[in-house]
Amino acid sequence: MASMFLNAPCNVGAIKHFDCKNYVGLRASSNQKLDCVGHTIKAPPRRRFIVRASERRDESMKKMGLTDQECEAAVVAGNVPEAPPVPPKPAAPAGTPSVPFLPLNRRPRRNRRSPVLRASFQETNLSPANFVYHSLFMKVGEEDTPIGAMPGCYRLGWRHGLLEEVAKARDVGVNSVVLFPKVPDALKSPTGDEAFNDNGLVPRTIRLLKDRYPDLVIYTDVALDPYSSDGHDGIVREDGVIMNDETVHQLCKQAVAQAKAGADVVSPVT
Repeated sequence: MASMFLNAPCNVGAIKHFDCKNYVGLRASSNQKLDCVGHTIKAPPRRRFIVRASERRDESMKKMGLTDQECEAAVVAGNVPEAPPVPPKPAAPAGTPSVPFLPLNRRPRRNRRSPVLRASFQETNLSPANFVYHSLFMKVGEEDTPIGAMPGCYRLGWRHGLLEEVAKARDVGVNSVVLFPKVPDALKSPTGDEAFNDNGLVPRTIRLLKDRYPDLVIYTDVALDPYSSDGHDGIVREDGVIMNDETVHQLCKQAVAQAKAGADVVSPVT
């Protein structure tokens, strides 16, 4: 089929630095020029354009008995062929009720009206086994240290306080934990090399927990900020730019060290 367009003359306010070309979208048209006259831009006289919309033969066109060329010739001549009639809607059986459209603003809750029905149709069951103990912070040393910015939370000694806290969680059915280390400042560096030390705080803690509770699910936090002397989660260049690729290289080595120690899931925890 073909469509016919007319480029009508138009007046456009002058724009600074406008190069007096006719633009279609963001591309300059090569077959038209506009002349700047004072503060307006005027288009040349009207021209006719024939634009082919599709090369595909349409079924409706075949029903009218016209080819592509015949349709295009008819459009150019101003005799646009009529579209085929819309087929009538199939009739319903006699006596079919007329039902109006129901604008439902909310989902019907007929399957939730009683505990028995809810138990039959519910798709999700939550239990303590689905939970992860997230705020589990550990440090080098034996004594637990309170965290001033987080009332009720402690940095747990990795040999005693941590084991006791994990035991309490398991007693109530929570068998998954995430480990967050507090590394001594003396072990921090601009490149965070302590993150992949096989004898570092996190690998030692993982091995200790797995020896005590073999079925415990351990998540680790793959991040450089606990090990960086700059406090960033990446290697910082001297001009303050984070070096992304070099940081990813260090994080990969950290993830491998944690997995080798026995971690079940290595991930950036947020």
